[in-house]
Amino acid sequence: MLLNLLKTMRPRQWIKNLMIYIPFAFTLREYWRPFSPEMWVLLTKATVGFALFCLISGAIYLLNDLVDIEKDRQHPRKRFRPLAAGALSRAAAVGAIIVLLSVALPASFRLDGWFGIVAVIYFGLMLMYSYVLKHLVIIDVFTLAAGLVLRALAGAVAIHVPASPWLYVCTVLLALFIGFSKRRHELVLLEENAMNHRLILKEYTPEVLDQMIAVTTASFVMAYSLYTFSAPNLPANHAMMLTIPFALYVVFRLLYLVHIKGEGGSPEEMILRDKWLFGAVLAWGLSIVAILYVFGHG
Repeated sequence: MLLNLLKTMRPRQWIKNLMIYIPFAFTLREYWRPFSPEMWVLLTKATVGFALFCLISGAIYLLNDLVDIEKDRQHPRKRFRPLAAGALSRAAAVGAIIVLLSVALPASFRLDGWFGIVAVIYFGLMLMYSYVLKHLVIIDVFTLAAGLVLRALAGAVAIHVPASPWLYVCTVLLALFIGFSKRRHELVLLEENAMNHRLILKEYTPEVLDQMIAVTTASFVMAYSLYTFSAPNLPANHAMMLTIPFALYVVFRLLYLVHIKGEGGSPEEMILRDKWLFGAVLAWGLSIVAILYVFGHG
């Protein structure tokens, strides 16, 4: 039962909670010396925040599978999820949700008052998504994008640093791109059974989603490029512009996987499964760290 509970909490998707570390990485250079005692305190707070959001998001995934249990049984892949397959009882899932939230939400306020408020807003938003917002065209994808932004905001308030507005803009655009790609993948994969699995899919077509993906892709590339030479907390020599090719490759690789390989249903699994995408994301992150802390002075 514990293994099935863990599977339903979808630990692979906890990779999204790494957004909590981004404010730490991008603001540390301006406010604290690397490897100072203050840095380790802040890193500990960010790590605790990451763990708490893993618990909260795990509870949300359990709730989502409870709500969609009948629809998941009609999905070629989701029907193997523990709840849909009958390997995990509803009572066990409900009990796990109660335990997870009774631990994570109070602990969030113990970590930081504002962090606790953001965690409650995140949970409330995802709760509304499970029952209402996922049935509203376009709003459904915007809600998922807001979930990523709230993760980044939680990371900022946990360590009491102001995050760049560009962080939120780029996060929203990338999340919208991923969300619309996921909807497209569901339409193509399920074909005539798409509406039986997710009613909102009747409001989309692959052609419309392709246009939305194109708009968000171009907007993200432009926003990230502007960020690399206009954000105030970056190296004055504009070295961050050297990371633009990595961002472009990640976006183009995602487009390739969505349109040519027919993927897009689970972005976090795409990153773990596709070695080129994983390597590009890793190289992008390492180049940012190198520019911020090694080569970015002057």
